[in-house]
Amino acid sequence: MPSTWIKNARVIDPAAKRDAVGDLFIVDGRFVASLPAAAKKRARVIDARGLVACPGLVDIHVHFREPGQTHKETIATGSHAAAAGGFTTVVMMPNTSPVADSAGTIQFMKDVIDRDAVVHVYPTGCITVGMKGQALAPIGSLKRAGVIAITDDGDCIQSNDLMRRAVEYAKMFDLPVMDHCQDHSMTQGAVMNEGVVSTRLGLRGWPNAAEDLIVARNVILSEYTGAHIHMQHISSQFSVDILRRAKQRGVRVSAEATPHHIALTDDLLEGYDTNFKMNPPLRTEVDRKALIEGLRDGTLDIVATDHAPHTDYEKDKEFDFAPNGILGLETALPVTLEVLVRQNKFKLPYVIDLMTRRPAELMRLPGGTLAPGATADVCLFDPEEKWVYDTKKGFSKSSNSPWQSKTMTGRVKTTIVGGRVVFDGRKIV
Repeated sequence: MPSTWIKNARVIDPAAKRDAVGDLFIVDGRFVASLPAAAKKRARVIDARGLVACPGLVDIHVHFREPGQTHKETIATGSHAAAAGGFTTVVMMPNTSPVADSAGTIQFMKDVIDRDAVVHVYPTGCITVGMKGQALAPIGSLKRAGVIAITDDGDCIQSNDLMRRAVEYAKMFDLPVMDHCQDHSMTQGAVMNEGVVSTRLGLRGWPNAAEDLIVARNVILSEYTGAHIHMQHISSQFSVDILRRAKQRGVRVSAEATPHHIALTDDLLEGYDTNFKMNPPLRTEVDRKALIEGLRDGTLDIVATDHAPHTDYEKDKEFDFAPNGILGLETALPVTLEVLVRQNKFKLPYVIDLMTRRPAELMRLPGGTLAPGATADVCLFDPEEKWVYDTKKGFSKSSNSPWQSKTMTGRVKTTIVGGRVVFDGRKIV
């Protein structure tokens, strides 16, 4: 692999508190402090004038659908979408077919990842057998098979006692527990946020309390057991408040917000467009602002996409029957920049931190830094370039996005994984 010299970029590395125009050097897939003069003459040069160079983005919440649901996405196409969005590391959820509740399924995933993925992909395992919330999966075997966390994402465990046992076992095996916070008894038949808009549209409402109760439960269990519990895709202002107070007490909880929950509200469902249907649902402007403030003060630790592909024919149904979820990987960076940097005056290095170092450290993954010796994962992007997002020209196998045909500001120009260019701004290399 030839040496690489990235020149004239605005280099942002939150881990090193670096934000200055400068160069990056890569040798044998790792960053080095500099290159000798002779090596510079032989190096592949990338002139990044006008671009930001940051660590490859890290997303700890994606659905790649393989095995069993490859009509929606595959590990290959999902990793292509990740690379096109500037992501070099992603964590895959276990709600596949079959679900990832056994070492054999994890090994299958790892074999496909090794063969097909163009970015780093890490599997998670289920908390319960079959993701049915009734009996614990073999957590020790899953850890030995290579999972980096356990979760029943999409099927929140309803039994408080079972969740207690799960986090106790997870702590024994030094695994984070990731939880989709939803009290199912309060959301039967619900399809959107409970409020004025749901009443006007005649759709069954999904109250904030369905999330808040489980967030509170998880805070109590984390405090009781000392286990790390990570709350996925927080959407409610009350959940943010619960988490803020828990963190002030030093409880080992963490949480994420998605680009769509910080950018969109339930008002957008007026046209019954199923590309705005997701779980948890889009909520009110008050909730949206609370999420942004949670990211600002550190109550919410990171931004994660919850990339959830579905086919056109699955989404093209009556609102009640369409599946929840949207694409997220290719639009995450421009949407997050728009909401946090342009609209809410966050500093760019802070936003980069939310999408690189913090998620990597949270799940104890390599990446998230440009330090010499680290694996050379880089995202080069133009923060000012405007472009129109077309899902049909995107890299996911599906096209369910609320940002179809919308003008984005901020575009990934090059993605480098382990020193190798995998996306050159137009195609997967």
